[in-house]
Amino acid sequence: MTLLTADLRYGLRANAICAEISREQGRAFDPCPLVKLYSPLSTATWLVTELDRDGDSLFGLADLGLGYAELGTFSLRQLCAMRLPYGHGIECEAGFATIHPLSVWTQWARCSGSVLWTEILLTRAAAAIMASDPEIPG
Repeated sequence: MTLLTADLRYGLRANAICAEISREQGRAFDPCPLVKLYSPLSTATWLVTELDRDGDSLFGLADLGLGYAELGTFSLRQLCAMRLPYGHGIECEAGFATIHPLSVWTQWARCSGSVLWTEILLTRAAAAIMASDPEIPG
């Protein structure tokens, strides 16, 4: 099973290279997640920003549905190999896009208890801002 398209892999690798360069230069690097992986049978969700040169190690925000989310590294191969009931596996949300950097997702997910709640809250916050400011095209 292939979770990541070539374009997504390219973007994740580019972020990983930028993160490495930023670390070497002592600068912060806080990209927006490019990929949302999820379990169709639970609330487990992974927001991914980087793919290591080994082609397997992903970096991002992992929420296994236990009430907290953690930044870290996880294995693409292990996610692809997961077999869930009824023949399901981990899926990649087509068309996922966000304007919020990983640090915002992490902070909000730690406060709300989940990545899914964070997604709802960030969407509502953006809608409220757009509704209250007539200068913002919507």
